[in-house]
Amino acid sequence: MIAGVSFATHLGEHQLTSPLIAASGTVGSVTEFAAVADLSRYGAAVAKSVSGTPWPGRATPRLGPAGAGMLNAIGIQNPGITAWAESVGTRIDAIPTQVWGSAVGHTAEEYAAVAAGLSETPVSAIEVNLSCPNLERGTMFALDRDGASRVVTAVRRATALPVGAKLSPNSEDIVAIANAVAEAGADWVVLGNTVWGAAIDIETRRPLLSSVVGGYSGSPIKPIALRCVWEVHEALPELPIVGTGGVSTGNDVVEFLLAGASAVGVGSAHFGDPKIGRKIAKQLQRYMARKGIHAIDELVGGAEPW
Repeated sequence: MIAGVSFATHLGEHQLTSPLIAASGTVGSVTEFAAVADLSRYGAAVAKSVSGTPWPGRATPRLGPAGAGMLNAIGIQNPGITAWAESVGTRIDAIPTQVWGSAVGHTAEEYAAVAAGLSETPVSAIEVNLSCPNLERGTMFALDRDGASRVVTAVRRATALPVGAKLSPNSEDIVAIANAVAEAGADWVVLGNTVWGAAIDIETRRPLLSSVVGGYSGSPIKPIALRCVWEVHEALPELPIVGTGGVSTGNDVVEFLLAGASAVGVGSAHFGDPKIGRKIAKQLQRYMARKGIHAIDELVGGAEPW
């Protein structure tokens, strides 16, 4: 750490030693990722989402490159909360940073059951991944204000841990969804997630993914994620935000902080370089030292509109 520069930040009352968050789905269960990367550079690492019962995931192919980004349709393959708690939860204490659990489900009740199960492990917060479809309406929870509210309300009743709601940039009104989950008890929002996309192999004439449409991530989605952070911060300035999408440099982190995020997720960049957090942290430190900025709070929401 450069003298005079502090990385400490907070999401409401939840304290972090660094604004960097290792995003869910890109660092596995966190426990195995810790063997190849220095997780002490991060304020938290979010484990891959887990459901109430085992999910097999989608058929292959379910991952592939698409321009400067990548497409995936993994289908949130996971062993279910009981097996997860036994195989992963028992190893979390050895991780040199906070580990957040990530809950998914097809009903509010399933989300609540997962949250309760995660609360029995050493996770320090629960991220509610609202990218799953509502079985009653067939709509992704993150795109349905009432559905998102019901899920967060159920999770809030099931746990005393801090709760973050992970929203989708595909939403027609991201501010309305953010406001709904905040009123339901979310301590912060995560903005955002992958963007819907597709690609076709022109040699085989087959879609790149078995599901055709999947989640597009990587550097090209950064402007979309930044727009979401800006809009929510402008409308709901007291709501803490984790901004994520296309982050691979310290400058990217600064942009998200200036737009209104208090912490910033690093996701797909881990696939190219599992140790990229160290590089990003050094770049952020140098920027802050060069600008005479001593604390992360000095950057949060500091962008000046025309």
